[in-house]
Amino acid sequence: MFFNDIHIRIRFVFLVIIIALILIIGKVFYIQVFSYKKLSQITEDLWSRKMTINAPRGDIVDRNGNILATSIVTTTVYVVPSQIKDKEKVAKDIAEILDCDFEDVYKYVSRHSSMEIIRKGMDISSEVADKIDKLGYDGVYLVVDSKRYYPYKEALAHIIGFVGSDNQGLSGLELTYDKYLTGTNGELKYYSDGKGNKLEIPDSYVAPEKGLTLELTLDIELMKALDNELNNAMDKYDSESALGIAMNPQTGEILAMGSLPSFDPANYQDYSEEIINRNLPIWKTYEPGSTFNIATPHFRHIKSKHIILFNGD
Repeated sequence: MFFNDIHIRIRFVFLVIIIALILIIGKVFYIQVFSYKKLSQITEDLWSRKMTINAPRGDIVDRNGNILATSIVTTTVYVVPSQIKDKEKVAKDIAEILDCDFEDVYKYVSRHSSMEIIRKGMDISSEVADKIDKLGYDGVYLVVDSKRYYPYKEALAHIIGFVGSDNQGLSGLELTYDKYLTGTNGELKYYSDGKGNKLEIPDSYVAPEKGLTLELTLDIELMKALDNELNNAMDKYDSESALGIAMNPQTGEILAMGSLPSFDPANYQDYSEEIINRNLPIWKTYEPGSTFNIATPHFRHIKSKHIILFNGD
């Protein structure tokens, strides 16, 4: 009787162990087969770090395809502080290349953060980027970026508008058609452990996609002629402002439109809000007599310190 009880207990223990092993093996099988993708994605998210690469904005062109606004390629310097071993040396060498103070760079490479953009390293030339790249320092990354360029500057400022530091439209056509001009951002992905040390996993790169091209009814040659006339009128009559519109009366297409004073859209921060936010041909009100004569060829209406030019040809 005593031995029978022992045998029953042993069998019971073995049965429990076998059931436990089956459950463990089943759980491992489920994780490896059915939950593999989910857990792999979670692991990758924990290891991966992403650098956003801004997409170039689409071009703005006139009726003949001449570029009025475009994006030029620049480079931005990123640093991952945890991957930089000799922080003082790295900061010193980069500061010399960027021609800035050592302290300005050192504060970025010594911070306790996953990633930093060196402000003095934004929109640098390819020559400067090559010098930094040749240093070959761990934790220093060069990411291709874009910067808005306006070849005709003041001549089209109020119409085209301008963008902010994040390439988002803030004024004019840049703002109105922002969702079309804005492209799809890319990314550079690298992998590191919890301490920020880079893992031996290849980096991945997704190229950005440029935004759409916006074609206007404007003719840049007529725009330059109008701009010249407005400047001459300002000088001749010592006026505070001047504006002009050239339109095709058969179709209603605006061929040229401008106003003074104007501004450089690439440096809009240097101008007052009154100048950059007022596109006079759209914003300004006119006396009834003037608006009734807008279809009269080469009509000029001059009033105190303001000049308005209309051309219906």
